[in-house]
Amino acid sequence: MRLQSHCARAFGAALLVSFITSTLSAQRDSLRTHLEQRIAATPGAMVGVYYKSLKTGELVTIAPDSSFHAASTMKVPVMIEFFRQVERGGLLEQQPVLLINQFASIVDGSPFSVAPIDDSDSTMYLRIGTRVPARELVERMIVRSSNLATNAVIALVGAQHADSTAHALGAQHIRVLRGVEDGKAFQQGLNNTTTARDLGMLLEAIEQRRAASARSCSEMLAILGRQEFNDEIPAGLPPDTRVAHKTGQITGVLHDAAIVYLPGRSPYVLVVLTRNIPDARVARTLIADLSRVVYEHVTGPAS
Repeated sequence: MRLQSHCARAFGAALLVSFITSTLSAQRDSLRTHLEQRIAATPGAMVGVYYKSLKTGELVTIAPDSSFHAASTMKVPVMIEFFRQVERGGLLEQQPVLLINQFASIVDGSPFSVAPIDDSDSTMYLRIGTRVPARELVERMIVRSSNLATNAVIALVGAQHADSTAHALGAQHIRVLRGVEDGKAFQQGLNNTTTARDLGMLLEAIEQRRAASARSCSEMLAILGRQEFNDEIPAGLPPDTRVAHKTGQITGVLHDAAIVYLPGRSPYVLVVLTRNIPDARVARTLIADLSRVVYEHVTGPAS
């Protein structure tokens, strides 16, 4: 009788595990289907999606390893590298940096500059010729996506170091080659690139305090949380939802990479990369809609 009772309990437990596994698999398939249906409603769109629950490990992806022009999302590994160099003592967080608008092309070292008209943060150009604290440059690089500040920070930490750090954190395919508006490099196809998975892994490393020290990671999350462009992933969430994220945009390309903090729930990572959508408004709506689909999956009864 004892053996029969033990076998019955074991069989019941196995059935329960099988049921839970089957249910979770069905939920993942349902989320992927809804994401794919929304993407298909935007003709010609190429989209990479990476969603991961940082509590359960639930992972749903669409073309997660497809390579995209990184646009300004490459500023995330640059920020990580800055804080790591500060920790090692190679830089001071408040180190004064003489702000100039002249940088060296990675092709031949020839000088180039960035144009205020193409920069989302024109205020930094008023400070050319003055010394700006390095930490402030990092802040402007993220929250306003300043190209001038970005190139100043890259000149400080080295693109190759940011690239190596990203790879060490598991982002194997990301390429951080250069600063912004290096025309000669662009003509030769030497561009910063990323995948949805790579950005997701970097954000997870920051949230889990693995990208640098716990203090530095908390600072990075605070900076990402002050992002001033919130028309993509945050737009698909309830108002005032806390989101730590970085957007990126060039012609025909629009991205958002985020950690989403819902009240009473563990955070999740969501990265949406898009290209081949000429109208930025269409791409913005698509990203917001995909964010909403994931939110409804996370908060719905089935979750």
